[in-house]
Amino acid sequence: MPNIVEVNYHQTGESTVTNPIGMRDMQAKAFEARDAQYLLLKAPPASGKSRALMFLALDKLNNQGIKKVIVAVPERSIGGSFERTDLMRHGFFANWEPNDQYNLCTPGSDGSNSKVQAFHNFMRKPNERILICTHATLRFAFEELDETAFNDTLIAIDEFHHVSADVNNRLGDLLRNIIDKSTAHIIAMTGSYFRGDSVPILTPEDEARFTKVTYNYYQQLNGYQYLKSLGIGYHFYQGRYTEAISEILDTDKKTILHIPNVNAGESTKKKHDEVDFILDSIGDVIGQDPTTGVIFLKRAKDGKVLKVADLVEDSSKERDKIVAYLRNIKLVDDMDLIIALGMAKEGFDWPYCEHALTVGYRGSLTEIIQIIGRATRDSENKTHAQFTNLIAQPDAADDLVKLSVNNMLKAITASLLMEQVLAPNWSFKTKVSDTDKAKPGELKIRGLKEPSSKRVKEIIESDLNDLKAAILQDDQIMKAISGNVVEPEVINKVLTPKIIRVKYPELSEEEVEEVRQYVVTDSVVKKAEIVEQGDKRFIKMADQFVNLDDLHIDLIDQVNPFQRAFEVLSKSVDTKVLKVIQETIYATRIKMDFEEAKILWPKIQEFVKTYQKEPNINSNNPLERRMAECVIYLKEEKRKRMANG
Repeated sequence: MPNIVEVNYHQTGESTVTNPIGMRDMQAKAFEARDAQYLLLKAPPASGKSRALMFLALDKLNNQGIKKVIVAVPERSIGGSFERTDLMRHGFFANWEPNDQYNLCTPGSDGSNSKVQAFHNFMRKPNERILICTHATLRFAFEELDETAFNDTLIAIDEFHHVSADVNNRLGDLLRNIIDKSTAHIIAMTGSYFRGDSVPILTPEDEARFTKVTYNYYQQLNGYQYLKSLGIGYHFYQGRYTEAISEILDTDKKTILHIPNVNAGESTKKKHDEVDFILDSIGDVIGQDPTTGVIFLKRAKDGKVLKVADLVEDSSKERDKIVAYLRNIKLVDDMDLIIALGMAKEGFDWPYCEHALTVGYRGSLTEIIQIIGRATRDSENKTHAQFTNLIAQPDAADDLVKLSVNNMLKAITASLLMEQVLAPNWSFKTKVSDTDKAKPGELKIRGLKEPSSKRVKEIIESDLNDLKAAILQDDQIMKAISGNVVEPEVINKVLTPKIIRVKYPELSEEEVEEVRQYVVTDSVVKKAEIVEQGDKRFIKMADQFVNLDDLHIDLIDQVNPFQRAFEVLSKSVDTKVLKVIQETIYATRIKMDFEEAKILWPKIQEFVKTYQKEPNINSNNPLERRMAECVIYLKEEKRKRMANG
């Protein structure tokens, strides 16, 4: 099927060129905030976060009184991103020179006595300045140290989304204690600030302490030299995925293929057999290099020998061989296909990758973004990057139909979030008069509430995509946008503010409304088509073109910002499957409440006036059925009130 999302970029080269001291655009932006004690850096994969940290850490070591730097990464393979680097050659004042003795991202248990002891030795030696370890080693070592041991120390946490405000998250607990009880500096870095659950990464109080630097996906990809476009698509199958994968696995494209977790519904529960089946569907294995672990596969269709990496391999010895080989790839022909399960996601760098093919819905938006990031490195061998998700199609005869429907809806809403993330940003301002003209990159909107507090400005400037993720992952929103039943104003004025109140409990009702207006406006405008006719610009919303000069917040509130979810759904599957999906949604439909009833009531009155009858609960029209439910709800509420006097 065609891509759900297709974004084209202008190849400006701005995100890849360096300034006189060797910094790329994002790195220079981060360096401007180098004096912050707590710094949160949100930037997409391949933007250069690892080197940005090197610049920041060296400045703190040399100019800010910091004595030690600890870099913590989620897994050992990512530690290679922080190896010795010559920065002076490009104009910086110092080189990044960690002592190999204190690179603890080496084979062996992260909680081993030897690694924990090495960590403690590093903390005691005044002349040792840089240590690299995993999140787990940091946690184990911290248990035997007082928080004050981290005074005058910079702790840099890579892939910060592994932290959680949950009391049971040990890394989050460690971070809170260090913030409260030491003078440590903290740099938190992530390519995605979305979690797969509803637990925030930081409490609002802790998050308020951090200076935030955000570099968005559009800035990154638009500034590439070679990449012109990114596509996000889905392929739906019935039966076993191993029988469908050959339809979309193009071995002429450099591909990372993620097979499903053995606990996922898509898995056959025999992961090694799945790898063998995939290899057999391509051709014949003719050998394996005993030193590197590279598998040589003769392709059936033309005899070409492909190089394949199997990261599903259970033996750590064999897996370490191929990981070491992948880390040192220098040429485009060094690898053709990587088959992985849990690896080759965050922090994994294969610039030549053109296609990230993933089997099964991934429960976390972070994971999806990290996987997409494997294909979005800029490289001269590609002009297009592609992410494809192979997902089981719901079947009415399947006992797991509800799970299949949920996974399908989550996958589609995830792609809609990526569409929002990948689009260029607009700045929205209140239009105060007809002569009030917008600047480039700006839209003036009548009735729009301007931010009244610093906190609202912060949310609008750096948290909007995080908020959209929370909205799109909400069960009620998912049912509302996918069933095409709930009125846009209910989504925008009832459901959305409820989510904002939960995510930002510190906001007043006035501030909630300001954030609501901005996130709804941003969501509507980013997916809208804008055309110019003469000296006028028009925006297409809800299938009609509106003069940008006449744009009003009340008009925007009448547009479902996520209408595309239903459009994608109805075009992606046949009518039989669509009926299964709608029936499953209807079986768990949103309960009526007074806020929705208040919005629906004028529409019910108009319906009765037009058709001279009440809405029918058995109507084929989903909106008419919803209005009928509203009438029933209002009659029941009236009955209750009369009964209670």
